[in-house]
Amino acid sequence: MTDLDRKVVLITGAGQGIGQGVALAMAGAGASVVVTGRTLAKVEATARMVEERGGQALAVACDVKSAADLAATVERTVASFGGLDILVNNAQEVPLGKLEDVTDEAFLAGFESGPLATHRLMRLARPHLAARGGGTIFNFCSSAGIRWDMTGYGCYAAVKQAIRSLTRAAAAEWGGENIRVLTIAPHAESPGLKWWIENNPEEAQAFFRTIPLGRVGSLEGDIGRALVALAGQDLAYLTGATIPLDGGQANFD
Repeated sequence: MTDLDRKVVLITGAGQGIGQGVALAMAGAGASVVVTGRTLAKVEATARMVEERGGQALAVACDVKSAADLAATVERTVASFGGLDILVNNAQEVPLGKLEDVTDEAFLAGFESGPLATHRLMRLARPHLAARGGGTIFNFCSSAGIRWDMTGYGCYAAVKQAIRSLTRAAAAEWGGENIRVLTIAPHAESPGLKWWIENNPEEAQAFFRTIPLGRVGSLEGDIGRALVALAGQDLAYLTGATIPLDGGQANFD
């Protein structure tokens, strides 16, 4: 497994699901992790899980829709651990529903927590990554952006596709500073996916039939450890790409 000893990782939305799985995997590879989320008790629980395994973690309450929270979180990360090497933009409010049903408030929350928060946090992280000789930024999108039937997913797909554009731009603009930027498109056993399966059983059955590997990825093993590998030196020439961690379902070409 890739060695991330002495690396510092900041992860948003780490109180559960994919963010928590990434935190456990990164810490397992030797990194110090800063886990953030709106609910302090949840990220404190993630931090305890890391510490129980012998890792080092800091829990920080942060609403990614708040520019002030994002700035304070980056400042606290650097003050606590001396720098920043890896940023994981995972938090996202999901504006699901048909176009006529999604309110302006829900769409705006999806935008603020998704591409706007991603943009803000990347800019805040950039000087600290550059100061360490480079680093890696992971942004999250969704295969909803290339669904065969976009009904009910238009607003969600729109904010996620915007994140892919930001990844490409940051990879192009900051590559000279050895900052790599990748978009991850995961299928994982998150609370959100479990909710969707329970509330859309027929669609979920059709969904599973389109996954060649026949299963949804595990949070830590399939998603978290993949990000560990992608952050390592063996893949240091990879940037600007969308990586589908989805069992072979999506085609982002």
